[in-house]
Amino acid sequence: MSDEARQAASGQRQPMKETMFLTMDKQMMAQEIYKLAHLHGAFRMRNGGTSENYVDPYRFESDPRLMGAIGWEMSTFIPVGTEVLAGLELGGIPLVTVLSMETRLPAVFVRIEPRAYGTGRLAEGADVAGKKVCVIKDIVSTGKQVINSVNDLRAAGAIVTDAICVIEQDPAGRTNVEAEGVRFHALFTMDELATLGESGVPNIAE
Repeated sequence: MSDEARQAASGQRQPMKETMFLTMDKQMMAQEIYKLAHLHGAFRMRNGGTSENYVDPYRFESDPRLMGAIGWEMSTFIPVGTEVLAGLELGGIPLVTVLSMETRLPAVFVRIEPRAYGTGRLAEGADVAGKKVCVIKDIVSTGKQVINSVNDLRAAGAIVTDAICVIEQDPAGRTNVEAEGVRFHALFTMDELATLGESGVPNIAE
């Protein structure tokens, strides 16, 4: 069975035949992300703990070459029938912008909390009422922000079916998100990223 046939059978959206972005295999992508974003030091984590290792998503999200490849790969997880892509503040915003350009699906930008001025809306951009929505995030640890945003989007009338991230930092996040009736997808777990990132694949810029 071809890759396209498998994707169709799984209900996942097929990526566009032609892409405006550079593509690369996942091993090379992991090495590029790891090289750019993996930091050593003392870091406070979202779950309250500390870690000597940290992946700074803004380092890979500010690289247009790498972001194009990440966006193309993430697009393969978007289920057939998705009508709106929802990027979560802050790291999900550049990702959802790239994905919207790649898939031609409208985007909505979801704040952590509404502002007291302007429109005062929590979700800025495309209308989500009655629409099938896929949530986009950079890194998921506990899943708390994803769950809060899913609930906010549902309160606005959205039908939230799936959440996609680049890195699954903690398997508890997947468990928590799926408990809310949302399918969870990640390009890499943290262990996968470290293993592939340290595998010595040559730098594509060389």
